[in-house]
Amino acid sequence: MDAGADYVGTEFVQKIKDGWLDFDVLIATPDKMGQLGALGRILGPRGLMPNPKAGTVTFDVTRAVREVKAGKIEYRVDKAGNVHAAIGKVSFTPEALESNFKAFMDQIVRSKPTASKGVYVRNVAISSTMGPGVIIDTTPYR
Repeated sequence: MDAGADYVGTEFVQKIKDGWLDFDVLIATPDKMGQLGALGRILGPRGLMPNPKAGTVTFDVTRAVREVKAGKIEYRVDKAGNVHAAIGKVSFTPEALESNFKAFMDQIVRSKPTASKGVYVRNVAISSTMGPGVIIDTTPYR
């Protein structure tokens, strides 16, 4: 709670089984993952299951909570090289979404391997969860 977590404790496991999903990120210690394993079918498809790769399974819960509260996001790359990430929510202002998009694209450009040659970012499209994609000009990121 001192780090800024909204909900703390194992009593929420039963609440989640009953259908409560009013949270964005679930952070757990490795010793509590046994209890959360039963929730895999509920949390997995929604992308809420804690994962050591994402840093949400750790003994240093304070640091993980601070990082998430500071705005840490997780992005995935599929087999075709497409990057998938959430840069905001409907409740965000257009300025906040633009700021998040610029920060995300800057991070993608910075993560280009030095051995990589040619165009790193070919095209960019932004969409809502079920909406059509909007093509973004990639000239500033080349």
